[in-house]
Amino acid sequence: MTLLAGTKLGRYEIRSKLGEGGMGEVYLAEDTQLGRRVAIKLLPPETISDEHARKRLVREARAAATLDHPHICSVYEVGEADGRSFIVMQYIEGETLDLKLSRKSIKLKESLAIATQVTDALTEAHAHGIIHRDIKPSNVIITRRGQTKVMDFGLAKLIQQAQLIDTEAATEALISTPDAIIGTVPYMSPEQVRGETLDGRSKVCTTVSTVTGPQT
Repeated sequence: MTLLAGTKLGRYEIRSKLGEGGMGEVYLAEDTQLGRRVAIKLLPPETISDEHARKRLVREARAAATLDHPHICSVYEVGEADGRSFIVMQYIEGETLDLKLSRKSIKLKESLAIATQVTDALTEAHAHGIIHRDIKPSNVIITRRGQTKVMDFGLAKLIQQAQLIDTEAATEALISTPDAIIGTVPYMSPEQVRGETLDGRSKVCTTVSTVTGPQT
C-alpha cells in the first residue's frame, strides 16, 4: 500500500511517491530534524517479513554508504520504523537516463560525458571492493545541471570477501550464491550472464549498454 503524504517514519515525513521497482518503493520525504528533502527506499509491503529482502536492503546501504563520490548517490542512513526497514538517500532532482532516452536520442558528446561519469563512479566502487551488477538507464539519473549520478546498489557484490566480518559474510552467502545470475539481462556483461566471477572489467560492457542501449 502506497504511503500517504504526511506519514511519518521516525524523523522523516513522507511527501510523495517517486517510484517503485522489484527491490522497493521510493518516496520523497522531509527530514524534520535537519530540514532537508531526502529520498527514502522501503521494501514492498508484501516483503516486510522476508528476511532475505531485508538483508539485501541493509547490504545495499552498507555498500553505498562506504562510497563518497560526486557521481554516486549518497546514502545517509538505514533505519526501521513500524516494522519496515528503509534506506535514507540523497534526493536528486533530475531525470533517469531511461526517461531521457525515451524523449530523444543523445548526441555523441553527451553520451561520452555520461559514460565517463558512470565509469568514474564504478571505478570508485570497484576500488572499495564493490561491483554494482545492475547498471542500466533506470539506475542512472541526470541532474538539472547535467551531472550524472549512479543509484541503487541493491544487487552490489562485495568482492573483497576476505575482509568481511562473519555477519557480513553470512549475508553475502545468503544473497549472492555462487553461479547465481543476478541483474538485468539486456545490460549484463557476457561473464555476468554466464554466472562467472566478476571484476571491474565488467563495468566496461555494462556502461556501454547503459548509454547506447542493450547489446545483442
